[in-house]
Amino acid sequence: MPILDEWDIQLTTDQVLRAQGSDPDVIRSRRPNLVKITEDAILRGQPLLQPRVLYEKYQVKCLTHEYLELVSRKSDQGKYFLSGPLIAQQLARTQSLIVMVCTIGSDLDECVSSLIKIDPLIALALDGVGSAAVELLAIQACNHFEKKVNDDGFNTTIPLNPGMIGWPVDIGQPQLFSLLDSEEIHVSLTDSCMMVPNKSLSLVLGIGPDVSILGTVCDYCSLNSICRYQNHYEK
Repeated sequence: MPILDEWDIQLTTDQVLRAQGSDPDVIRSRRPNLVKITEDAILRGQPLLQPRVLYEKYQVKCLTHEYLELVSRKSDQGKYFLSGPLIAQQLARTQSLIVMVCTIGSDLDECVSSLIKIDPLIALALDGVGSAAVELLAIQACNHFEKKVNDDGFNTTIPLNPGMIGWPVDIGQPQLFSLLDSEEIHVSLTDSCMMVPNKSLSLVLGIGPDVSILGTVCDYCSLNSICRYQNHYEK
């Protein structure tokens, strides 16, 4: 399966603070020492990032109720599908889709684990670096595919990932991972549907000439009623 590994993940202090659930302006005014720790964590964590995106493109065969059947690869006659209310709502008009897993690798996770008891503040800041980095990687990957699709005269849906409203993690994650050989980038799925390495994200983008954007990612997030950054993520 194709792997993309040439990404420029340059993080800002604000991105890392937001990834930790903090308001950058509040932190700067009340806890300036945390800003310095975050800046140090970015410098320390940047060399540990190993951004990679594994992806595959599938043609859509048909949609029946909430069951989206995909065209099987020639070498495998098993059924390929995604299912759920969100899948039916967002992918009803798609002709094909891109399935992907994004990861920054395990080096930063291992560094956090080794530091958590020695220097918990820098360990937590490094964890924030990892969260911000994989989020930025996913955004860059989506932008990459959207540009390619737009250049061919097609449109894309919003990015969909397991855990959004209408596509629970325990249903969506096994479906998505069944469509990818994720071990090629050393990403695995546990029995509880958690990804290893921890700083990994799985996504689906629907493609088609008649596809339209239905809402925003924030509209389908389970935290949309309490998230303070909805306007930020909608940009």
